[in-house]
Amino acid sequence: MSTAASVNGESGSVAPHVELHEGRRDRTATHRLCALTRIERPTADLLRFVAGPGDRLYFDAALKLPGRGVWITADCQSVLAATKAGAFQRSLKRKVEVPADLDRQVERQLAKRTIQSLSIANKAGLVVTGFDKVSAFIERSDALVLVHGADAAQGGRGKLDWKLQAVLKDTPKTVLTADCLTIDELSLALGRPNVVHAALKEGGAGERFAFEAMRLARYRTGLEPNADCSAGRRNIGRPSAVDPPAAEKQADAGKPRAQDTS
Repeated sequence: MSTAASVNGESGSVAPHVELHEGRRDRTATHRLCALTRIERPTADLLRFVAGPGDRLYFDAALKLPGRGVWITADCQSVLAATKAGAFQRSLKRKVEVPADLDRQVERQLAKRTIQSLSIANKAGLVVTGFDKVSAFIERSDALVLVHGADAAQGGRGKLDWKLQAVLKDTPKTVLTADCLTIDELSLALGRPNVVHAALKEGGAGERFAFEAMRLARYRTGLEPNADCSAGRRNIGRPSAVDPPAAEKQADAGKPRAQDTS
């Protein structure tokens, strides 16, 4: 990834086969209409839902559930609006129970997939952690994704972001910076305590994490997450506006901050 920034059916002899066929075609399409806005989007910019057991609506995070899908623009506000407007029932042309906390269920599943993808990338040997190791990794221009804990202090975060921007200046490479997971979630994914900063290099598992992190950030903040593409850096999550002098002043101010022991 060089640019960083995606059975239901009545009992009987025919209906289940028709529904399965439609489900497969639905899951492999490259574009679909949002059931709420009626705007066609790439499926990477949409979330898929299906009716399952008990006539209950389920989020199909992996695009593997059988049956006719309902596609909704991939952000929290759209899921909330679709629930309120009855878009799921209207699209499915049937009564279906929509969980009251559907928006939070979706976010939890997206976060879980992001954590799992980071763990897989780590097992594949694509992850380095710790401020000094990440800094050296950036200097070698090896990073595909720079990761900060969502609750990391701005001091260390700002220094690494500034270094990344300096390294990428006048180069065609683009690197994601992501802060959609907390320090505890990073530590859980990587199996070591107090991971504040990490970096991933290119590889299939790194690409998967980049996709999942982008999807989670987009869900929380909207389809167009904060993008600072200057010098090839693109943020997904909170922006980092701290320059090195400001970061040093902040660090010297004696404010409590997480100690990266990874």
